Amino acid sequence: MKNVGSVDKVIRLIIGAGLISLVFIGPQTLWGWIGIIPIATAFISFCPLYKVIGISSVKSISGKAN
Repeated sequence: MKNVGSVDKVIRLIIGAGLISLVFIGPQTLWGWIGIIPIATAFISFCPLYKVIGISSVKSISGKAN
């Protein structure tokens, strides 16, 4: 079941890419690899944390978030 909407996906991809870039530029820390998580959740359109909290950024047919 999808719970990550389009805008949320774009934000996750930008944040993930920014975090991964820290591995190669900037402080060059391995903590940047945590950026894989937001990228993966953007591609599969599912966030386990959203499921636990009970929220969704996917818009329904009526135009409101579920």
